[in-house]
Amino acid sequence: MKRRHLIYAEMDSPIGDLTIVSSPVGICSIEFGSYSQVKMSILRMSQRMMFLEEPKSSPDELFEVIRQLNEYFDRKRKYFQVPLDLVGTPFQKKVWHQLQQIPYGETKSYKEVASLLHSPKAVRAVGGANNKNPVPIIVPCHRVVGSNGALVGYGGGIGIKEYLLQLEGCENYLISI
Repeated sequence: MKRRHLIYAEMDSPIGDLTIVSSPVGICSIEFGSYSQVKMSILRMSQRMMFLEEPKSSPDELFEVIRQLNEYFDRKRKYFQVPLDLVGTPFQKKVWHQLQQIPYGETKSYKEVASLLHSPKAVRAVGGANNKNPVPIIVPCHRVVGSNGALVGYGGGIGIKEYLLQLEGCENYLISI
């Protein structure tokens, strides 16, 4: 029988506490903060996904994604191999798929992502979808920068975006001051 609730696990990372959430299909959210800090956001997501029960802590079931995230932070992993359950509009899903095509250690501008989607005028829509990315780090929205290379917008904050880009060895962006 399929689970009737989301599961979550917390992990320490170099960028602070992360809460990883999974549906029966796959990872559906990574939140910046401990579960107690992001609980309301996770409960809203659970309701939108029509789960009847409150999310349950299950670190053992999420061991693999935690292992892969730790390897990423230790510079031992460039690609993630975990099932995802990305809930969004068809356009958002196209953007998130395109983000996963940006190689480790490289960046693309919002304009470049829009062009790759054959929607060169959809720069703002790409930014909006990037902002709604439910699985940061694994779906690397941190690799998207302004047309001039400036670090703009990131759910975890510009400092975390800069940290992740430096971790990956990116050099083609403007450092924030």
